[in-house]
Amino acid sequence: MISVFELFKIGVGPSSSHTVGPMKAAAAFAAGLVERGAVDRVAEVQVTLYGSLAYTGKGHATDKAAILGLSGVEPEAVDPDAADGLIAEVRESKRLRLAGRRTIAFDPARAIVFDVITPPPRHPNTLRLIAKGAEGAMLADETWLSVGGGFIIRDGADGGSPADDPGVPYPFRSGAELLVRGRESGLSIADLMRANEASLRGAEAADDYVDRVLEAMFKCLDRGLERSGPLPGGLKVTRRAKAIYDRLTEGARRNARPAHEIMDFVSVYAMAVNEENAAGGRVVTAPTNGAAGVIPATLRYYRDHCEGANRAGMADFLMTATAVGGLFKLNASISGAEVGCQGEVGVASSMAAAGLCAALGGSNAQIENAAEIAMEHHLGMTCDPVGGLVQIPCIERNAFGAVKAITAASLALHGDGRHMVSLDSVIATMRQTGADMQSKYKETSLGGLAVNFVEC
Repeated sequence: MISVFELFKIGVGPSSSHTVGPMKAAAAFAAGLVERGAVDRVAEVQVTLYGSLAYTGKGHATDKAAILGLSGVEPEAVDPDAADGLIAEVRESKRLRLAGRRTIAFDPARAIVFDVITPPPRHPNTLRLIAKGAEGAMLADETWLSVGGGFIIRDGADGGSPADDPGVPYPFRSGAELLVRGRESGLSIADLMRANEASLRGAEAADDYVDRVLEAMFKCLDRGLERSGPLPGGLKVTRRAKAIYDRLTEGARRNARPAHEIMDFVSVYAMAVNEENAAGGRVVTAPTNGAAGVIPATLRYYRDHCEGANRAGMADFLMTATAVGGLFKLNASISGAEVGCQGEVGVASSMAAAGLCAALGGSNAQIENAAEIAMEHHLGMTCDPVGGLVQIPCIERNAFGAVKAITAASLALHGDGRHMVSLDSVIATMRQTGADMQSKYKETSLGGLAVNFVEC
């Protein structure tokens, strides 16, 4: 079981695998130097980025994330408005306060290397961090893998899953097992997850964290609906969510409502979140930053447009989404650098479909069906960000993921849960499709729209 605490991380944009993960890895590296009593002997630190981190790291702010992490800043605690000032100070002074304790010489232009030549050893998102003493003596040499959704693994460490924890009352590693656990216990998927979460951290802690996630998601969405202007990066993409939302709300006041109005609202909700993400704002991995708009948009649809919506329904939504997202994480991937955008927006859409189906009273079988439908129609989706930025096609792609999630939930609720293709089959297909996909379509910006966008 992947916990709600693990799958939904409160951090910053623009990327969970390229920003949040490297920041956490760099912070862990710096903290390790402190724990070993080596930080006061450090004279030099070097960061080398490989694979997708090297190809699209500049557009995804991986270099900035490394600076923040080495400074001892964690993603959940960082102030997005203050972060740019800290980074600018490091670049100007060419000095860094390692772990917030020791000031060392650090020129980011030389100390952070984007190595597009050396193949990454184990994972497309790999970074190596080295610390040396005054005489060049090696003090630390660590390789970290950013495996998607802000999850990190130190190379050589055990990447085991909490699913094997004997303290979890309802363990499952597949959709089929999840349905069996539900039939045996008579519990909904959301309540199964609550029982598991309670055994790991306590019921109150899980409820409090769900509230924090919901608050962070809706605050991010609201900020996106209030802000306008250009997004950072060289594409000169302009925020559109506020202008569209203003037109929609004005039309509603005049009762000028087209038949497709609800789709426009859902789309603009998703775009608002991903514009905030692209700007480096506070965002929740759901399950990644690049796909962070799908679940909040679907939740906002439920909250504002569905009769009988309440806080309990939103909690059921997130708990159910966690169960589905955990299955993808355990049995395939949520990393665009591993399996393409089917592992990001596709998984987010599947999670959102399952969550919405649960919130609207769907049975466990209908929920599994909703998750399957949503992913089935994202299979093969590539990850080809133009200019290495999480803007084109990422922002609009989240809008379509949210609309597909709502459609999938609706189709499942109109059925009785019986269907031909299982969720497990779709997860296996997604994994196999990702393995067959050429690397240029997996978050390297070497193929697809990234090279066929003539203005770039």
